[in-house]
Amino acid sequence: MLEPGRRLGYNVFMAFQAKGCCRPRALWTALVVAALALATSTALAQADQAKSSSQDQSAPDTSSAAKTDKAGEPATTRLKIVVTDPHEKPVGNASVYVRFNETVGMLHKDKLVEMNFKTNEDGTVKVPEIPQGKILIQVVAKGWHTYGKWYDIEKAEDTLQIKLDPPPHWY
Repeated sequence: MLEPGRRLGYNVFMAFQAKGCCRPRALWTALVVAALALATSTALAQADQAKSSSQDQSAPDTSSAAKTDKAGEPATTRLKIVVTDPHEKPVGNASVYVRFNETVGMLHKDKLVEMNFKTNEDGTVKVPEIPQGKILIQVVAKGWHTYGKWYDIEKAEDTLQIKLDPPPHWY
């Protein structure tokens, strides 16, 4: 019979622990080692399968090989952004924010990536290679109305002309 105030589960656990039957840390360690071994073996099997399938194919010409190398990676673009006022004068020292989605991780989740730039005296910014597709460009400059627009970029190189509006009048 169970004594009053005692828990059955706790007593059973203590009895097993006293006999050396239940070591939670050892059990978790064994599970982690088994999971790592399984993951490593499947990765090696996939690599061997990919290697054997590439050896089975005849050697293609170099132009088709270059296309397959680029097929796995998203196409990229290089942007040049020119910021001017309504009178076509360059706006220097304006903050330019470029935002785009990038797939990251093993699950290929989209992550919003932001890049910050400042325009030079000519009002231009050269953006390094970014993935083609929908890109948000925002421009903030002192004394000018804030600009923001989504662009759908499909070219390898593109120049974007942005004209800033004067600020609204405050009464």
